[in-house]
Amino acid sequence: MWRACRVPRLAVSGAVRLCSSKPPKPSPSSSSQSHSVPRTQAEKQRRRREREKVILSSQRSTAEDEAVKWSEKQKIEYTAKTPPGEKKDTTLLFPSSYSPEYVESSWYQWWEKEGFFSPEQSERLSHSVDQTFSLCIPPPNVTGTLHLGHALTVAVEDALVRWRRMQGHRVLWVPGCDHAGIATQTVVERRLLRAHGKCRQDFTRQEFLQEVWKWKNEKGEEIYHQLRRLGASLDWSRACFTMDPDFSKAVTEAFVRLCDSGLIHRSEGLVNWSCALESAISDIEVDSEELSGETMLSVPGYENKVEFGTMLTFAYPIEGHYGEVAVSTTRPETMLGDVAVAVHPDDPRYQALHGKQCRHPFTNRLLPIITDSMVDMELGTGAVKVTPAHDHTDFLLSQRHSLPRVTVIGGDGTMTHPCGEWLKGVKRFDARQLVVDALAERKLLRGKKSHAMTLPICSRSGDIIEPLLKKQWFVRCDKMATKAIQSVEDGQLEIIPHFYTKTWKNWLSSISDWCISRQLWWGHQIPAYQVELPNFTDKQEEQWVWGRSEDEARQRAAVKYGVKPEAITLTQDPDVLDTWFSSGLFPFAMLGWPEQTADLQRFYPNSILETGSDLIFFWVARMVMLGTELTGQLPFKQVLLHSLVRDKYGRKMSKSLGNVIDPLDFIHGVSLERLQEKVKEGNLDPREQLVAMEAQRKDFPKGIPQCGTDALRFALCSHKMQGEDISLSISEVLSCRNFCNKMWQTLRFTLGVLGDNITPVRTLEESTPLSSMDRWICSRLYSTVVQCEQAFEAYELHTVTSALYSFWVHSLCDVYLEYVKHVLVRQDGQVASSVLYHCVSMSLALLSPFMPFITEELWQRLQPFRPGAAAQTSLCLQSYPCSSQLAHWIFPDVEKDFLLIRKVIRVARSLRAQCGMTKEKPAMWAVCSPSQAQVLLHFGSAVWTLSRISNLHIYCPLEAENLHSVYSPPPKGSLVGVVDHTCQLHLHVQSGMNIDKQILQLSQRRDKLVSKLEENLCRVQSPHYLTKVPAHVREQIDSKMSALQQELKTTEDQLSVLQQTQAAE
Repeated sequence: MWRACRVPRLAVSGAVRLCSSKPPKPSPSSSSQSHSVPRTQAEKQRRRREREKVILSSQRSTAEDEAVKWSEKQKIEYTAKTPPGEKKDTTLLFPSSYSPEYVESSWYQWWEKEGFFSPEQSERLSHSVDQTFSLCIPPPNVTGTLHLGHALTVAVEDALVRWRRMQGHRVLWVPGCDHAGIATQTVVERRLLRAHGKCRQDFTRQEFLQEVWKWKNEKGEEIYHQLRRLGASLDWSRACFTMDPDFSKAVTEAFVRLCDSGLIHRSEGLVNWSCALESAISDIEVDSEELSGETMLSVPGYENKVEFGTMLTFAYPIEGHYGEVAVSTTRPETMLGDVAVAVHPDDPRYQALHGKQCRHPFTNRLLPIITDSMVDMELGTGAVKVTPAHDHTDFLLSQRHSLPRVTVIGGDGTMTHPCGEWLKGVKRFDARQLVVDALAERKLLRGKKSHAMTLPICSRSGDIIEPLLKKQWFVRCDKMATKAIQSVEDGQLEIIPHFYTKTWKNWLSSISDWCISRQLWWGHQIPAYQVELPNFTDKQEEQWVWGRSEDEARQRAAVKYGVKPEAITLTQDPDVLDTWFSSGLFPFAMLGWPEQTADLQRFYPNSILETGSDLIFFWVARMVMLGTELTGQLPFKQVLLHSLVRDKYGRKMSKSLGNVIDPLDFIHGVSLERLQEKVKEGNLDPREQLVAMEAQRKDFPKGIPQCGTDALRFALCSHKMQGEDISLSISEVLSCRNFCNKMWQTLRFTLGVLGDNITPVRTLEESTPLSSMDRWICSRLYSTVVQCEQAFEAYELHTVTSALYSFWVHSLCDVYLEYVKHVLVRQDGQVASSVLYHCVSMSLALLSPFMPFITEELWQRLQPFRPGAAAQTSLCLQSYPCSSQLAHWIFPDVEKDFLLIRKVIRVARSLRAQCGMTKEKPAMWAVCSPSQAQVLLHFGSAVWTLSRISNLHIYCPLEAENLHSVYSPPPKGSLVGVVDHTCQLHLHVQSGMNIDKQILQLSQRRDKLVSKLEENLCRVQSPHYLTKVPAHVREQIDSKMSALQQELKTTEDQLSVLQQTQAAE
């Protein structure tokens, strides 16, 4: 696995590639990977070290300083004695400010008890449609707790689920947990050792499994509690655990069917083996650690550290000739299993040695010198030692050349009998030094040097992975993989984002057989039985049958071997199936397969599979292969892959790094002290613990504030999922919490308006906006609904959240509410109050899939003012707003015209601020084109109100017909604000104004602008600007510079006016 021939330039290349042709894809533990893989791993390690350096440095960043600028908000509790499952009392006094604790109380229990999350609920909806939307949650491991990566999955899936449910679809979202074979068994073993001083072998299999079930029943509900706190609208009546009896039946059925069809076979092959666990493990459970050279590492089961990252070169004497062949290895202990030396057939150095033999110095075995074009003769000596039982590439060579396979390391990590008595029973890394000493003694050692290498490590135990030759059960994947590739190419299966389709094809095209045997006690015991026949003498040949039960297996054996059933002795395989095998059945096993249940017929295939992009092969591909083979249908029609959540240093969230954050810590808040306690409880390597705790001290110096579920979900969905990885910060979630408070205060105002209104609110159909501002906000709502419709259909949730935030904050609050306050004071506000009611109510419905708690709370408080009876008792069952409802609210010209108004308001406020006017409402002049004058007159009251001016005089240098409010030009010496190239605002400088102060402020502003311009100019004039800076970035810089130049000109003009005024005084 980590060995190679002697190579002079090892230090440069970083790793040795021995063979030039590309073999079938080995596991990540293979040494036959191409150069690109080690370089990628090396880059990852380099970046990891850089990130650790940043964390451990004493320097603080601006972002860190900003991170501490928050204070605890007042916590308000819901004190009404509402029994669990009963509807929350919203007639209580409306609290003065938003508090997550208050808002999120009681709602979920009511939703769950009322069965709002079941698909049958859709039949009772007036707006139901005959469409189904089904999916499963990626089942988290029962051993763990959810982290922010899981929270992202929940936020995305629940948003889609709630959206479809509100559209009237028959929605099924199934919760579940994975039994996590190795992880769970490891956790329980540690627990028993800690509590009772006993290991697994001190129990019978059944006694140990009872202990595991006991632990699962204590621990299992923790994840479900977290999912409920996240507001996940899962159908809990259909919750599924992969070790449930019905699910276990499905696993057995799948194994038997695949065996019957020849897709599962038992054979001898190399597997990733953890000596500490004494089990094969899957590729996903193998971590790669990049070593730059000689490194001492701790290995489970060894008191002293073990040396890695060195290359040993030794010689094999050629039998019957004077001379030797030198080979190199990073694993000298495996040379006891060498069965040949391979060279390239065209290598002139070894032409005379073709067909010759070498003598093994310890076993006395003759090793043939074979020729194979897989050997890269340009690397090192061009001679490769062949160890088929312990190396993936060498295993392939042994198949091509019919070489024997000698296992020299056992499953417990000790050397085996073929090594000889001097090594038998010695631990593999202790044997390493003994072999080196013995080679030196025989004068066969040719050198030892530091060598960069990739070390495969078991993520579960920390042990060094050993490729071992084992008889195991394998799934033949090639034909199933071809079908999976074809399904994407034919458009039957859509992968989103689409750029993953190339990766999908590349990986599946080179897939190898999948080892599904695991040497564990916890899991689905393989339903295969070794057969012992009467009077059968050949003990070398294994005879196996399989069946849904032992009785069925016995009948199969009787038929197969032509003997009576009672004469057969069966022994069930003690191994269990790989956890990924059972989880690969989840989309249909959760629905009752192999029985043709009503759920299976109604909800299979699933509508979509949504999960993290890192599971595309280990889970998604296997579901597609197994689902297609066992059911004849793809398990889902679409695959939606989201990006990974990383910490602020770009590191993937991992327990092994100690940077995992429980989403409940964002929801409820947590102190720094408690965060650090969690790291200490994590059993990390001392250095990793140091790095993790220092990162926490920098990132969360005051802990994490209470943000609430809605804010966390909204923040997660605000990131673009289908692109770069996500780095979530406290400031982002706090910003969303502030948005929650903005929503809260908006409803307080709305309830005040509705409570004072004598006339009832009109229905949506009856609410026809009359004023320009009413038309504008209604049209903005229509445009927002259209954006949401389109973005939801494209699964671009960040576009939905952006549109909704923009509408609520920038249109509804910043503009319409500020305007309507004054309208309601001056005149009858019946139309305005109806428009306000429908804008708020519809916005709450639009936001409900992302923020279920606060939207339910606020929507319920609006219901007493609802025109007519409520269609549904809960917002989560209300019809999701659609653009067709608002066909009478489309005013695109009004929206377009208001773009000018917003610019005018911004410039007007800027001029007032420059003059230090806080309470005064001065008059202003607008010098503009006739068309702009029409717009300004149309929105006159809005401009006065929102700009806080007493009047706006309009002057058109070019006269316009039908323009009755044309005033004289603005007074000379006015301050000027530029709106655009045809529109300017003028504010006459009042006598008594502090001109000196204004000149100072403008001078300081001018200096800042000059500095910014010079900074951008230096960047633009740099030698490699055009070649290294992307075009879209250059466009942004050019636009920024243009704006700065325009602002600088305006500032200098205003300075000139003020200086002239000062001189005149």
